[in-house]
Amino acid sequence: MKHLAAYLLLKLGGNDEPTAADVTSALESVGVEVDSDRLKSLLSDLEGKDLGEIMEEGKGLLAKMGGGGGGGGGGGGGGGGA
Repeated sequence: MKHLAAYLLLKLGGNDEPTAADVTSALESVGVEVDSDRLKSLLSDLEGKDLGEIMEEGKGLLAKMGGGGGGGGGGGGGGGGA
């Protein structure tokens, strides 16, 4: 997830095609360790794809998952001493 987050931040910052070196530099600049194999896999999966389309597909998948559970019950009332 950290690799994808860095990739997206680079895209938002104006880098149209972030490279492995760009992502690595961004992560290491804030002390985050890079997993080269995962990064390589991510960039391979994203290569040639439109980021907007990928995000739309993902949004549709999230909608299928449904929402979380309801909120917890309220706290018990304190016994007011007289």
